[in-house]
Amino acid sequence: MTAQAVALTPELVAEHGLTAEEYDRIIAILGREPGLTELGIFSVMWSEHCSYKSSKVWLKTLPTEGPQVIQGPGENAGVVDLGDGHAAIFKMESHNHPSFIEPYQGAATGVGGIMRDVFTMGARPVANLNALRFGDPDHPKTRHLVSGVVAGIGGYGNCVGVPTVGGEVNFDPGYNGNILVNAMCIGLADADRIFYSAAKGVGLPVVYVGSKTGRDGIHGATMASAEFDDDSDEKRPTVQVADPFTEKLLIEACLELMAEDAIIAIQDMGAAGLTSSSVEMADKGGVGFDLDLDQVPCREEGMTAYEMMLSESQERMLMVLKPGAEDTARAIFEKWELDFAVVGVTTDTGRLIVTHEGRIEADMPVGALADSAPEYKRPWTLTEPPAPIAVDDVPAPNSLGETLETLMGSPHLCSRRWVWEQYDHMVMGDTVRRPGGDAAIVRVHGTTKGIAATCDVTPRYCAADPKGGGKQAVAEAWRNLTAAGADPLAITDCMNFGNPERPEIMGQFAGCIEGMREACAALDFPVVSGNVSLYNETNSVAIPPTPAIGGVGLIPDIARASDIALKAPGEKVLLLGAENGHLGQSLYMDIILSRREGAPPPVDLDAERATGDFVRALVREASVSAVHDVSDGGLLVALAEMALAGGVGVEIAPYGGALPPHAILFGEDQARYLIATDRPEEIAGRASQAGIPCREIGTVGGETVSLPDEDPVALDRLRNLHQGWLPSYMTSQ
Repeated sequence: MTAQAVALTPELVAEHGLTAEEYDRIIAILGREPGLTELGIFSVMWSEHCSYKSSKVWLKTLPTEGPQVIQGPGENAGVVDLGDGHAAIFKMESHNHPSFIEPYQGAATGVGGIMRDVFTMGARPVANLNALRFGDPDHPKTRHLVSGVVAGIGGYGNCVGVPTVGGEVNFDPGYNGNILVNAMCIGLADADRIFYSAAKGVGLPVVYVGSKTGRDGIHGATMASAEFDDDSDEKRPTVQVADPFTEKLLIEACLELMAEDAIIAIQDMGAAGLTSSSVEMADKGGVGFDLDLDQVPCREEGMTAYEMMLSESQERMLMVLKPGAEDTARAIFEKWELDFAVVGVTTDTGRLIVTHEGRIEADMPVGALADSAPEYKRPWTLTEPPAPIAVDDVPAPNSLGETLETLMGSPHLCSRRWVWEQYDHMVMGDTVRRPGGDAAIVRVHGTTKGIAATCDVTPRYCAADPKGGGKQAVAEAWRNLTAAGADPLAITDCMNFGNPERPEIMGQFAGCIEGMREACAALDFPVVSGNVSLYNETNSVAIPPTPAIGGVGLIPDIARASDIALKAPGEKVLLLGAENGHLGQSLYMDIILSRREGAPPPVDLDAERATGDFVRALVREASVSAVHDVSDGGLLVALAEMALAGGVGVEIAPYGGALPPHAILFGEDQARYLIATDRPEEIAGRASQAGIPCREIGTVGGETVSLPDEDPVALDRLRNLHQGWLPSYMTSQ
């Protein structure tokens, strides 16, 4: 007996996020009109969030392979080889729409979801990072959103017992209507014990484990595939509810079962819940699934097939087990006080057949659900980069020191200590480098190796020149890992953009992808996982293009890792890299002059590679005591950050070049590093032989940042300004 027919009006189809053409395509695939549950299943599987129908054509152009890559895009997370039988499994995902509507639960469930993507593949999560972007501090919603998101991230990660070791927090009016919450997780696994999602084999038990299913999160994937309007708060029921304590139990139970060699395939029930997990597992394995929803553990009475298939209740997994392994698996999950149910079986039909209360609620071809979503080559228009701005057109400040104070105490550059002190960044005991530097470092447990991780992107560069901005985001992630002494291995990305149906937005996406592609290829830094989040706009006002890059690198010996802190008075500070005084799109222009003009700094990938490789060699041979890449704010900001990190000042030497001081000190030229060393002449000579520009910047010592012909800036004053803004903002009314 099949499900009773429901009249599917054009309005109901549109409410499911499907166009009339897409609905006609569904009818052609089925040879009939779908039932309501089938419509819901198609709507989530063909949503932008699940199908990548607007972005797939561009994503295919990214480099995804390399000798270090064990698994690239297409699985729950990417996998890279760390040597000695170890593998790192990592991914970044967005939870933007839910976090704007319900900041605490949206951020918390984002953290939970990304951890499940990682431990699904057999890894124990060892580090979380996040990239957060909020609106103008003066916007009436911003303080509430910051408070809720930070509390949600800390509340979930701290309870699960996984350290939050790094990330980004930025403020910009471009995010007033849509904040960004991008969560990243890294896990460790044995390289020969990776678990995948392909359900290969017929007659195998399909098993549901974890929490019970409720009505929270229904149509979350569809909601994340549409822009907001003035009624966006009404979408609050589509935000999932987090339970970190259950997640901790689920991690332990899954890892225990994985040790029993009982699992053939495993998948997190993330976006689109039971629907996406079953369809993706069946499709990858070339099989069908028969699901009996009467067996699904529910926490609410009277749930329909539609609700159970589309629920995005958290802390749930779907598995395909080896025959006869049910009792072993059940015992493990019941020991951890988690639900366990056999909800289906794999078949040779290639169809998803869903039964509830004696009726067939859905009978659909798996391949059509997974692979037949339309793949749009949407029209796009190139963003024309602005002309470079001449140094002479950028006025100098009255005081370089006062300008430094203003920058260091601004929302963009102030210390994020208030944020990361709410996260447990030391739990598990393997955090080597805590938040606040270029990259976080966690020890590969039981070894002397370390994993370095960072999140990077400069949206104002991407808005001015998407290709250049995409290139710079990858290069800066590579540079931050290098500055920590790591060999950059691979990236995960989180592509946050507006409505792709607008050609200018699609042009931003295409440009950023092209820049990323060039940088990844030149730096041998492939993309192994990622996420696309589109429709980040409210009332047709889009966010700045924000292709967040999560980079992961390997440090062979953590005893040789570097940090940004100046340490030894008398050491010299050298600048490696070319100086052109590039002020276009700089924070000096933005914060001091209230001008966001000109082309962003160009990215020379050959220079990035040469300078980075040179710096990494210096770190490995212990020739430097501190390393910091030069990025937002320029040279003087980077020097001040090094001085504050070490609690020791620096006396800056006079500059004898042709560029004006404000261009030298606040220009944001790329491919540059500051190093502190007691061997300046030797390093300068080696840099000259390698064709790398090198200049002595100053001498470590004292309690000030001392500029030629200016009053020195006291470190205590700078620290108060730098660390004071965010706590003061969050406690003010």
